[in-house]
Amino acid sequence: MIGIEIIGLVVLAVLLLLFFYYVPFLLWISAKVSGVNISLIQLFLMRIRKVPPHIIVQCLIEAHKADIQDVQRDGLEAHFLAGGHIERVVHALVSASKANIDLTFKMATAIDLAGRDVFQAVQMSVNPKVLDTPPVTAVAKDGIQLIAKARVTLRANIKQLVGGAGEETILARVGEGIVSSIGSSESHKSVLENPDSISKLVLKKGLDAGTAFEILSIDIADIDIGKNIGAQLQMDQAEADKNIAQAKAEERRAMAVALEQEMIAKSQESRAKVIEAEAEVPKAMAEAFRTGNLGIMDYYKMKNIEADTSMRESIAKPGGNKAQK
Repeated sequence: MIGIEIIGLVVLAVLLLLFFYYVPFLLWISAKVSGVNISLIQLFLMRIRKVPPHIIVQCLIEAHKADIQDVQRDGLEAHFLAGGHIERVVHALVSASKANIDLTFKMATAIDLAGRDVFQAVQMSVNPKVLDTPPVTAVAKDGIQLIAKARVTLRANIKQLVGGAGEETILARVGEGIVSSIGSSESHKSVLENPDSISKLVLKKGLDAGTAFEILSIDIADIDIGKNIGAQLQMDQAEADKNIAQAKAEERRAMAVALEQEMIAKSQESRAKVIEAEAEVPKAMAEAFRTGNLGIMDYYKMKNIEADTSMRESIAKPGGNKAQK
């Protein structure tokens, strides 16, 4: 009998636990005491739909205490089932209401489902965020490189959070504006003397268009002098011109050598022809002797003429007279 009673008590305890789990009576009392009108049947159906009733009730109580009228149970359940963060949304609505920021429940849920932290966005609207840009390198017109760092103060634009560009786009646009501003300066000295001119020029470009933020200010935190890019480019150009000139000179030298070789070859060919012709002279003289066209006296006269010509050539050469003496 005692065993049966114990089993009965256990079964009763389990049934009570199941009943209070699916019918959260204490949670219903808490909602009623806080002024939130919700029935036990709705809490029971939330369990069936796998929606945590304590989170829904807690959000309804928070919205009711903050006098936010457009937060309803159906909307909270739908947003939870869609994968949203209902607690974050309600926190954002309460903060926006206290800060007099126009934010509706529909807009807040859309921002949350878009993947942005709507509560952080509301806080950023009240307390602007400061971003430090990475070092931005630019070159002024006088060829001097400058390395600038800037601080960008941003305020969240609630209406542009859905579909608006993020912080990376802001930093990229600010960097581009700094490069453009420095690049349009006549001298790096003018940039160093008036760094605020960069901020003014960049702010005029409307860099926050199409983004989820509003740029409040751009402050140049630091500017360092880098390399003399202009001088480096001139040195590189001079080196390139020298290499081109050397290549052209080498080309002309090679052409001259080739022409000289061609002339030497032609001279050797001509010399070979002369030697060949001179080799034919004795043959012709022998033939003339045999045929009787050349006599012995004619031969001696020719030799005398050759000797006389050779003597005159030696006299005509420099140092010829000295050689004869």
